[in-house]
Amino acid sequence: MNRLLQHINQHIKLSSGNIEKLKKFFTIKSYKKKEYLLHFGSISRYEFFVIKGCLRTFIVDKNGTEHNIMFATENWWTGDIASFFNQTPTSYSIQALEKTDVLQISKEKWENLFIQIPEFGHYARVMFQNATVAQQSRIIQNLSYTAEERYLDFLAKSPNLIQRIPQKHIASYLGITPEFLSMLRNKLVHN
Repeated sequence: MNRLLQHINQHIKLSSGNIEKLKKFFTIKSYKKKEYLLHFGSISRYEFFVIKGCLRTFIVDKNGTEHNIMFATENWWTGDIASFFNQTPTSYSIQALEKTDVLQISKEKWENLFIQIPEFGHYARVMFQNATVAQQSRIIQNLSYTAEERYLDFLAKSPNLIQRIPQKHIASYLGITPEFLSMLRNKLVHN
């Protein structure tokens, strides 16, 4: 809970009474490596705040190929927002890439949280804005950057993930094959 409180305090200040209230809304849950938090086609019952570990959000195309959409590590929120808020089947799957501990919150508790702690709405708005900006940036990169530029941007923004995430998942995220990623890495090392 301390990690979430530190993250919230970067954006808003909660009174001590509201900090105690906030704790009632979340449940700590641990997931083993390769365990799913969300399966494609199910209803997203929770939003997740990563305390420790690494998750991947991905889709599977009609040919059975997995495409990583995002990675979530410490201090990241993840889930399928559309499924969570609309209670419709999810388009994504979310899987732990390593042992991961999360704080999870149900839709009912999420809605009650905004009623009981209105200033949490400001924090949530900032998080949604940041997520939207990141998503727009990713779309622009996928449409206009070369594979090398996408990889260099990934390295610049997430240098710690290179050691934590298998190369095949990074390649999928970048929209290239693992072999091409290996060639890129070798090229950059020798330049």
